[in-house]
Amino acid sequence: MLDARAQTLLKTLIERYIAEGQPIGSRTLSKYSGLELSPATIRNVMADLEEMGFIASPHTSAGRVPTPRGYRLFVDTLLTVQPLEPSRISELKDALQPDVPQRVLSQATQLLSELTHFAGIVVAPRRQAPKIRQIEFLALAETRILLIIVTTEGEVQNRLLLTQRPYKQSELTEAANYLTQHCAGLDFMQIRERLQAELKQLSSDMTELMSAAVAVGAAAASEETAQYVIAGEKNLLDVEELSANMDRLRQLFELFEQKTGLIQLLELSTRAEGVQVFIGGESGIAPLDECSVVAAPYEVDGQVVGTIGVIGPTRMAYERVIPIVDITAKLLSSALSPH
Repeated sequence: MLDARAQTLLKTLIERYIAEGQPIGSRTLSKYSGLELSPATIRNVMADLEEMGFIASPHTSAGRVPTPRGYRLFVDTLLTVQPLEPSRISELKDALQPDVPQRVLSQATQLLSELTHFAGIVVAPRRQAPKIRQIEFLALAETRILLIIVTTEGEVQNRLLLTQRPYKQSELTEAANYLTQHCAGLDFMQIRERLQAELKQLSSDMTELMSAAVAVGAAAASEETAQYVIAGEKNLLDVEELSANMDRLRQLFELFEQKTGLIQLLELSTRAEGVQVFIGGESGIAPLDECSVVAAPYEVDGQVVGTIGVIGPTRMAYERVIPIVDITAKLLSSALSPH
């Protein structure tokens, strides 16, 4: 789509903008591009790049800045990745000690944050949904019932149910016995599938109680299957482009709290090979419109189990950040795969 001259000028413009943080004019491009071009020729090429949507003109400056489309072309075709020095790789390897998996994840996230000065994030391996050994109900008040779940691993979980009417203890015992008898050895997702047909044959009162128990249990199981560790969020307060818009920054920190949308985005990287880069609106998550997410999957014994990455502004040094994420994902895989 672009000839070599336009590619060189676009690459130079993006590299200088990342380094300087200011709109780039034709004089800077003439100095750093290595091309023998007149200022008029450079301005003409810049106008073409702007018309194609790769760069934009801020109202307050005669220079240009990259657009997300420009960054995308840069990352996909123009980027010269800087490999990490062997000494730095060795330092990273020493920092990731595989004694406790959860601690290794925290260490990896902290390392990413320190190396990039952005937010480091890792999606922990999904826990398998617990299998049920026994279910009990305990009446607390008229319409408040405690659901007691005992898993096959001996873990006990308690969940509160709010029902439409009070239940006698004999009814609660009957419902608990039914669920334990029919559903032992299954997780709550499997229980829900099995009971969909069977509950229609039970009395409506019992259906309400059991449906409520299965819904609460399934929700609890899904909450526990995916978690993430994040470090260095405060680094984003020091990024001028982000801190200039406090509303957007607040939305970003709310996104970190909510987790769901971010986990779904990061899990897209588990289905791809190598490092994935989501620039601006490509994430489909509004608070990330001015951010880029650089992520890579990591493995345990050859099987992809999670994602690790960095969240920062679109104006980031991709040639540095991409290899840092790539190497950290590989070292994390190695630390978690003792065999």
